[in-house]
Amino acid sequence: MFLDNKNIILLSTGSFNPPTNMHLRMFEIARDHLNRLGHTICGGLMSPTHDSYKKKDLAPSLHRCAMIEQALVALPWVKMSDWEVKQNGWTRTRQVLQYHQNHLNMIITSRLNGAIKVDTSLFPLQFIENLDANDSNQNRAVNVRLLCGADLLESFAVPGLWNDDDIEAIVRDYGLVVVSRSGSNPHKFIYESNVLTKYMANIIVVTEWITNEVSSTKVRRALSRNESVKFLISELVESYIKEHGLYETLNK
Repeated sequence: MFLDNKNIILLSTGSFNPPTNMHLRMFEIARDHLNRLGHTICGGLMSPTHDSYKKKDLAPSLHRCAMIEQALVALPWVKMSDWEVKQNGWTRTRQVLQYHQNHLNMIITSRLNGAIKVDTSLFPLQFIENLDANDSNQNRAVNVRLLCGADLLESFAVPGLWNDDDIEAIVRDYGLVVVSRSGSNPHKFIYESNVLTKYMANIIVVTEWITNEVSSTKVRRALSRNESVKFLISELVESYIKEHGLYETLNK
C-alpha cells in the first residue's frame, strides 16, 4: 500500500531519558524536508515509553514527561503525549501509532459533524485551531507517521527485538520518516530488507548534513560527572534535572 496522504503528524517514540536538543532537531529537519516534498506537517508528538520498559538508568516517566514539556517550550508545534506511559505496561510501537491515528480520525470526524465531543488535548493546539478555522482542513485526512533515527530503522534487523508483523504493519499502514546519522546508510539497509523494499515508497529518508552525535546516554554520563551539558539539552531541562537530583546530579 502506498501512503499518498500529504497531511502528516510526526510521532516520535523513545525513552527521552533525558530529551536532548537532537530529539527536537529531528522534528525541524523532517519538517523542512517534507515541506520541500509537498507535504503539510500538521504537528508533532513525542511519546515517551512506559516505566516497565527495562532500560538501565531509566528515570520515572513522571520526570521524563516533565522534562519533555520543558524542552517543548522551544518547539510549540510539537506536543508530549502521555498516553503510552499511562498504560498498564509497555506498549508496542505499532499500537502507539494505531491509537494516535484512531484518536486523530475521531477528532477530525467530530469536527465534521459537530455532534461528537472528543478530547483534543493529545494534539498540538495549532493543529486543532487550524481544523476549527479552515473548513477545507476538516475534509482532509491526516496520517500519523513514525519519525525516527537510522538506528531505530537498523534495529528492525536485530533478532527477537521486533515482531515481523509489527514491522510490516508500521511501514505499510503508517510509514517512516528516517533521519540519517553519521556512518549510517538507510538506503542500503532498506535494500537489504525484503519487507522494507516492498514498502519503500512509504519510507522517507532525511539526510542530516549538519551531523550531531548528541545522545541521552552521553548526556547522562556528563551529568553524573558534573560536566557541562550546555547546548546539548535545553536550559529548562537541565534545571529540572538538577532540581530533582536525576542522573546522580544531587549535591553536585
